[in-house]
Amino acid sequence: MDSAISSFINDFNFLMFLLFTLMYSYQFVYMFVAFKAKKDFKPRKQNVHQKKYAVIIAARNEELVIGHLIKSIKNQKYPKELIDIFVIADNCTDNTARVAKKAGAIVRERFNTDRVGKGYALDFMIKIIEKEYSSSKYEGYFVFDADNLLDENYIAEMNKTFNQGYRVITSYRNSKNYDQNWISAGYALWFLHEAEYLNLPRMVLNSSCAISGTGFLVHAELIKDNGGWIHHLLTEDIEFSVAQIIKGEKIGYCKSAMFYDEQPVTFTQSWYQRLRWAKGFYQVFAKYGRDLVGSIFREKHNRFSCYDMTMTIMPAMLVSSLSMIVNGFFYLAGFFELFGGKELIHVTTIAMLKSTGWYYGLLFILGFITTITEWRNIHCSGWKKIAYTFTFPFFMFTYIPISVVALFKHVEWKPIAHTVVKSVDEVR
Repeated sequence: MDSAISSFINDFNFLMFLLFTLMYSYQFVYMFVAFKAKKDFKPRKQNVHQKKYAVIIAARNEELVIGHLIKSIKNQKYPKELIDIFVIADNCTDNTARVAKKAGAIVRERFNTDRVGKGYALDFMIKIIEKEYSSSKYEGYFVFDADNLLDENYIAEMNKTFNQGYRVITSYRNSKNYDQNWISAGYALWFLHEAEYLNLPRMVLNSSCAISGTGFLVHAELIKDNGGWIHHLLTEDIEFSVAQIIKGEKIGYCKSAMFYDEQPVTFTQSWYQRLRWAKGFYQVFAKYGRDLVGSIFREKHNRFSCYDMTMTIMPAMLVSSLSMIVNGFFYLAGFFELFGGKELIHVTTIAMLKSTGWYYGLLFILGFITTITEWRNIHCSGWKKIAYTFTFPFFMFTYIPISVVALFKHVEWKPIAHTVVKSVDEVR
């Protein structure tokens, strides 16, 4: 085999790793900022104005879990008269509506098989609230998924951050089923990292955070100005975040507001969910990428937030997809006895193993640091906490084929069944 081809294969894989590391090097700075912020953190005890909120829950066939969420909301250490709970039973074929109503929520049913997705359900309920409950004068909307559970101080802590002037706030995302298997732990560990090593340093550095699916608060006036919930791509959460950041909005983070959600446990569930996420990220970049990248150079007050969001929604998937496609080409060439045949396959395999080792090391360090610093908040036996730091990189590696498939496959939103029926006390 030509030595030039061998050299190209090795250089290509190393350059992909180097490019990936350089693009995300600012997140190493984030980690040091997070260490200091966590060390210096003291819960706020000041008295603040207690505002009135509407809690919106979009639910599709969630009769098993929605009762526990509503109970955790009603158990909040916050004035009951300042919290109203609204549930959209969205295209349900079970008893979600009946269970939610019995638990004390205001329930509306929605049946629309053309406009499918959480964004449409949220907009449906927001319009009902604005029309039928305008006299209640809610200052903000909390958004949760039906499988979530709230710590008893959640709303009180979010209210403190809301009083600081933030119009969008995300929170500390924990897991109901961290210990179920390596897949649920992979999700949970990433969300802990996202909360404490991405959103926390963003907050400290006066940059913008990003909402992630569920567990967030939005000012009612912001929603009104937008004309409702207008974001309907496959990842409506990141679409909302990007759209607001381009406008100059700074999304806040409240580390003292903890909630729990359920993670998928089968690879099939995980594949389809993350396939939707990957496709949604591509959609967001296609729709907002030009304005987002342009704002890096055009806007002074939020240029770094725009750079951060650009790095969040695109490069990792493109780099991993490009790497997989190019290495796949060399494997095919070797299979068809081109450019050295079996020797080409051997060289490509060695280069990929080296590259995988470098990525594994980075991801292991990321997972290990998060596990150690969040040890008390991870509800799992000690040996599993350590074991799942070793499987975490493999979980992240599975994003690579998912990202490649998402480039070419048509993807639609599909519900994931939630079956972990626990109260907050049982999770702990």
